[in-house]
Amino acid sequence: MPESTPAPPQHSPSPRELNDLELLSHGALAPLSGFEGPDGLIALHVDTDVAAAATAAGALELVDPEGVPLATVTVDSVYDVGGRTRVGIAGPVTPISHNEFGAFRRLYLTPEHVQKEYGESAVTVPVAGPLTVEDLDRIRTAAHGAPVVLLALVGTGTPDLPGPALIRATLTAAQHLPDAHVVAVPLASRGDAALDHELGRRVVDAYAPGEVVAVTGEGNLPDDVADIVNTALPGPDSQGLVLFFTGLSGSGKSTIARALHDVVLEQGERTVTSLDGDVVRRNLSAGLTFSKEDRETNIRRIGWVAAEISRHGGVAICSPIAPFDSTRKQVRAMVEEAGGAFVLIHVATPLEECEKRDRKGLYAKARRGEIPEFTGISSPYEEPEDAAVRVDTTGRTIEAALEDVLAHLRDEGYLA
Repeated sequence: MPESTPAPPQHSPSPRELNDLELLSHGALAPLSGFEGPDGLIALHVDTDVAAAATAAGALELVDPEGVPLATVTVDSVYDVGGRTRVGIAGPVTPISHNEFGAFRRLYLTPEHVQKEYGESAVTVPVAGPLTVEDLDRIRTAAHGAPVVLLALVGTGTPDLPGPALIRATLTAAQHLPDAHVVAVPLASRGDAALDHELGRRVVDAYAPGEVVAVTGEGNLPDDVADIVNTALPGPDSQGLVLFFTGLSGSGKSTIARALHDVVLEQGERTVTSLDGDVVRRNLSAGLTFSKEDRETNIRRIGWVAAEISRHGGVAICSPIAPFDSTRKQVRAMVEEAGGAFVLIHVATPLEECEKRDRKGLYAKARRGEIPEFTGISSPYEEPEDAAVRVDTTGRTIEAALEDVLAHLRDEGYLA
């Protein structure tokens, strides 16, 4: 008997990929109907084991963070994305369901709905930031009494405001116009101005039933819009903050992190939580091994908790080894998506000094081959190029090393 085709594996895309999936499902990227190859703007990246299973099945099922199926991707090709554990998948998308929850979900309309509801006489205004008094005057002049569709571009990486805040600000600004309607569009940023412009043009053209009016965001905000912006963008001294220490075992990162935790507590102006690597392993990550995969899972768990703390205005101090650049970048993205600030601190004490300290005897065991995949010995440590602070504790007191960190935090306005 012939072997049956295996069931498609499931994959929960990144926030940006979920935005892209919604645009694809809504027909906002027509004629494009699926994820593209390495030269496209709409990409889907998965772990290599997921890609292998999807290739064998011929398809991949995309699910939301809670595991609800959203769409199926027919696998046309798999391509390299320059990473050790991630690859790209290209192929058409078949929607299964749409997101039903989330702030202002009722405003996430399809291009077909918008064009049918408001007609070709409507004026469409792409909105990437809060509308100013001058913007509103320009819209009134261009509309000449016609309906106005304010397209709030609220995908991952919204430059000025978090998505829900931008929608609130746009709804409030719409009250200053005679016949304005707000539509939310999950257009994610690529972090490249040229790419963002190209993709934005394609999406706006899909939604706009008639004339498109550009605004600048320059000028004074209406008072009611300014109130929303001020609430959504707190100053550095009250913004959620993740202080992420990375470095070799024995580098001194946990010691500096604990000292910093004490300083924040003594100041009494911020709520602070310590997420030490070893402590997290005993509680949040009990049962994980020290394989590369499990170590990276541990870091992502720390990052998720830290991001949630920052979402609510708290300070999270993390001190894992976190040897791989890609995982540190994932944590940074989680924090920034939550509206927090991310400060990466590299405790760059050399391996030779860390081995001299070796209070737990770990390096000695790793040298004897008793600990596999030990960072710095049998597993690499990728030094960060994007650290905000670099500290070498060799021959220095903890107070001196801590002062390097505090100086940066004071300069940025995060701490007094």
